[in-house]
Amino acid sequence: MSDQPRVYPFTSLTRLVQRLRDDLNSQDFVLLYAYNGTGKTRISMEFKEQGKRKADIERDTLYFNAYTEDLFHWDNDLENDNERRLIINSDSRFFDGFKELALEEKIFAYLERYANFDFRIDYEQWTITFSRDDADQIKISRGEENLFIWCVFLAVCELTIDGSDAYDWVKYLYIDDPISSLDDNNAIAVASDLAQLLKKSRDRLKTVISSHHSLFFNVMCNELKKVKHKQYFLHRGSHSASYTLRATDDTPFFHHVALLSELQQAADSGKLYTHHFNMLRSILEKTATFFGFNDFSACIHGVDDEVLYARALNLLSHGKYSAYEPMEMGEDTKALFQNILTAFLERYQFDLPELILEETTQSSQP
Repeated sequence: MSDQPRVYPFTSLTRLVQRLRDDLNSQDFVLLYAYNGTGKTRISMEFKEQGKRKADIERDTLYFNAYTEDLFHWDNDLENDNERRLIINSDSRFFDGFKELALEEKIFAYLERYANFDFRIDYEQWTITFSRDDADQIKISRGEENLFIWCVFLAVCELTIDGSDAYDWVKYLYIDDPISSLDDNNAIAVASDLAQLLKKSRDRLKTVISSHHSLFFNVMCNELKKVKHKQYFLHRGSHSASYTLRATDDTPFFHHVALLSELQQAADSGKLYTHHFNMLRSILEKTATFFGFNDFSACIHGVDDEVLYARALNLLSHGKYSAYEPMEMGEDTKALFQNILTAFLERYQFDLPELILEETTQSSQP
């Protein structure tokens, strides 16, 4: 593509966060796509600290990041290997009002969408035990643990949106990578559910969401496209304290270059699932918007089998998201997908910037 998205350079983390807070003066959401190692967790903590400094207040940001997961740790009962419990760090102010508000029902309302285990909170000991079927005090997997902690956060967000006194100090939400260790199925479900919840918060809260997961980010962009928001590709140079934000508002999303690379890798590996049609159609729609076309099918107009390709994209990306229960494509469908992707890439010569090539290579290394 010849036209480049707007690029905003920042010489420090502080200046970058100032920009994010300034954006939220006129926007409801800011979405950041960034690779692992960019410093997203540091940015979320600087956002929190800057709120204290600017407003001379104790706090204004409720955040979810790697530190949130650290508020819980396991007692595996190494001596008897029987009473396994997740310990809550009750000293954290994240749990203000937690005991009085009795969040079990709210937590479970989210948890049952993603998992098949139950839990019980002991507010005297500040512990959580888990069960599944007839098995009690089980050790759940790392992915299940992440889901549970995420559901706790969603329950707290819901209380905040509803105006709970315990969380009336919250003015901003900062959510960084809520889907570590999750498969694509849960990643899409989490993104969709989060978007629906946050749409209710616009009169009460402003939100920043950052992620390295392209599918999750793509779903968030689609879900929030009708509300006021900014979306950026965040990059930090190797061994550098400088950052850049590449705006992706009115051009084909810059992160879609990374998405195209991901789709090509999936096609090359043969590991293609039904949700990949959603991703490909989304890229075609943004490209069509960029060129002023009325329909995404214009992006493949004139290629061999264009009618078949357009019909396939319409049918196979039909529905809200086809990956709630991820299904691998059949061999014929895989071949069709590969043909559509190849036709699109041959027609539009996307140039992968060096930073994409560098980061993609690094992220694929062990």
